Amino acid sequence: MKRARILVVDDEPHERHGLAELIAGWGYDVDAVADGVEALELLSRSFPRAVLTDIRMPRMDGLQLLARVRQQYGALPVLVLTGQGSKETVVECLRLRANDYIEKPIRGEELKQRLTDLLLLSEAHEAEAAAPPPAAAGGFVGGFVGTSAMAQQVRALVEQVAPTTASVLITGESGTGKEVVARLIHRLSPRRDRTFLAINCSAIPESLMESEIFGHEKGAFTGALERRAGCFELAESGTLLLDEIGEMPIATQAKLLRVLEDRLVRRLGSKHELAVNVRVLAATNRPPAESVASGQLRGDLYYRLNVFNLHLPPLREHLEDLPALCTALVDQLNQRHGRHVAQVSAEMMRRLQRHHWPGNVRELRNTLERALILAPNTAGAVLEPQHLPPNFGTETTPPNGADDPGSVRVAVGTTVGEAERLLILKTLASENNNKTRAAERLGISLKTLQNKLKEYAARAAAS
Repeated sequence: MKRARILVVDDEPHERHGLAELIAGWGYDVDAVADGVEALELLSRSFPRAVLTDIRMPRMDGLQLLARVRQQYGALPVLVLTGQGSKETVVECLRLRANDYIEKPIRGEELKQRLTDLLLLSEAHEAEAAAPPPAAAGGFVGGFVGTSAMAQQVRALVEQVAPTTASVLITGESGTGKEVVARLIHRLSPRRDRTFLAINCSAIPESLMESEIFGHEKGAFTGALERRAGCFELAESGTLLLDEIGEMPIATQAKLLRVLEDRLVRRLGSKHELAVNVRVLAATNRPPAESVASGQLRGDLYYRLNVFNLHLPPLREHLEDLPALCTALVDQLNQRHGRHVAQVSAEMMRRLQRHHWPGNVRELRNTLERALILAPNTAGAVLEPQHLPPNFGTETTPPNGADDPGSVRVAVGTTVGEAERLLILKTLASENNNKTRAAERLGISLKTLQNKLKEYAARAAAS
């Protein structure tokens, strides 16, 4: 720790130089700057082991600096200098995740101890970041589970692409684990100690989409009462996952394409562009070629994002991974609910194997969670078929020529649009009008389902 570098930020020259001399006398290297702007400029060129910052400074104060450090440099330890009795300031420092604070006037021995503690924390974070990711055990690594050939192929591709800066387009049905894989890519990348930010494009109202992604200035539009950083700024130096990319409005897609090409972001209402360094991952549960053909996804954005494609197979295509998945999920659910379930019984596993799993791994997790809650809360408890929902797992593939009660019968000559309408309405009815579950079974987003239903209602009203 003797040659660790400390960054001191204070606008008062006398206090700045006095702190620098005091800290240097303890055997540290010291950089001293006058405000947050100078601090960020220095941080872009060299990386100290800890930051010591005052609050009141021109251009960018200590709280603004703290917020930017957390956005751009993750766990870099920060010690804040506060005035005596400034309770509100202390609360705000803690909200912004300052590691510690010290009140003025500063006592030398107390500051020395606080810095020693911060540097120990810094060493722990660096060791954790430098440690290699845990090896797969029982097919489990970074939240992605499976020993089948399909799972191994996906994992091998993740390990190949993770260390690069390439954009990745992750495709697969709803519930197959696209965000899990995105987080694994981040965890195996050099950015693993930076921010991972995931946003669901289908969950953001169209009127707020650009503000959420690019940010806005105060007064940029009605209701913009303060400046707000967008997703690119919040994920600076880290990874941004744009889930359900096909649900993003076309106009916003055009602006996103420009950001990906130029690495520059302009907040709504701003005249200035900000350079960003963010790795972008995207995901969709619809075949992207279909989204491009239907006009929901810009072709040029698709080709820009699809530098590397990862397709996640539906659970029904790799049912041999069910035992490993159940073991991993039961372990997670035990920790979450404070239970002690030991395993899934052989009979229940046979029932699980017979299920079609339209909701994929997400449906499996929900099924196991329900069963775990119903099981006895005793050590070594076993999940049994009676803990499953009624009639669960009795589905079998109908023989050729037999009618499937859940199938949709369409006459030859029916248009594709009408067949789609019948399928959507039949699925919705089978889920007792639960739109969320119907959307999952159909492999589309809730927003897309709602738009389709509005279209059908308008068509019926006009006829």
